[in-house]
Amino acid sequence: MTNADLLSQFQNINTWKSKGTRAPHKPLLILLALGEIQRGNPGFIPFTTIEPKLKDLLIDFGPYRQSYYPNFPFTKLANDGLWQLNEPSLIDTRQDYSSKYLRDNHLAGKFPEYVVIQLQKDPELLKTIAETILEQNFPETLHQDILNAVGLDLAITPVGRVAKPVRKRDPLFRDSILKAYEYQCAVCGFSVRLRHQLLALEAAHIMWHQAGGPDVEVNGLALCATHHKLFDLGAFTVTEELKMRVSDEVNGIGANEWLLRYDGKSIKAPQKKIYYPNSEFTTWHVNEVFKGGYR
Repeated sequence: MTNADLLSQFQNINTWKSKGTRAPHKPLLILLALGEIQRGNPGFIPFTTIEPKLKDLLIDFGPYRQSYYPNFPFTKLANDGLWQLNEPSLIDTRQDYSSKYLRDNHLAGKFPEYVVIQLQKDPELLKTIAETILEQNFPETLHQDILNAVGLDLAITPVGRVAKPVRKRDPLFRDSILKAYEYQCAVCGFSVRLRHQLLALEAAHIMWHQAGGPDVEVNGLALCATHHKLFDLGAFTVTEELKMRVSDEVNGIGANEWLLRYDGKSIKAPQKKIYYPNSEFTTWHVNEVFKGGYR
């Protein structure tokens, strides 16, 4: 199998889809396993090791849910030909199994041997796959946080041995969003230039590009770098009425300065009503990114 073939196999994993609902379970499991290989641990990983780590990743980087299920991708990834279990006779990968069942039967999983050999032979391929999984499933603001959480080091940029086809972004999106919000953060009003260069002001997608969100004004907000990251992490959301709502799980030093004092208040509206955020996208952000409930 060529590097391009293996990359394509990772790109085309089957993730659960329903009207824009996020299901990052398999991508996060893959990133965890890639981290193990990079650290020299290519063997079977017990579910008891994966379970708490994957659950934390789902809580931190997945959509807010009442319950989290690291057991599902642990068996279902085998259907994509990218995962094998130490006791396959105990599992029908078309069925669901509880975490208790996986723990009680000492289940463990790993990439198939041909995948392990190829990744060990070419560390740059491993990095390319990790970058592709991140690009397909998460906004760039979260990439380094996820890499830190799974223990992956992509400090060396892969030389373009393998092409990474991704959905193209509109290069004019940033300019159109910043213009719509008159070059200010919609939350805090931040607007700083160094000579003619606008600093740390970014165009945030409300419905993530990775989830199919379009590059249009009604799906964007002008946010400073800090509020952009907090928005993508789900610390706050913006309602259709342009009210900022902060998660009831937010706490700590700096929470008041950056978030709590804006809770329930109107953000800066775009200069034209036709650019107001669309309810389809704000609803998606509440359901798929925002953590917890309103304060």
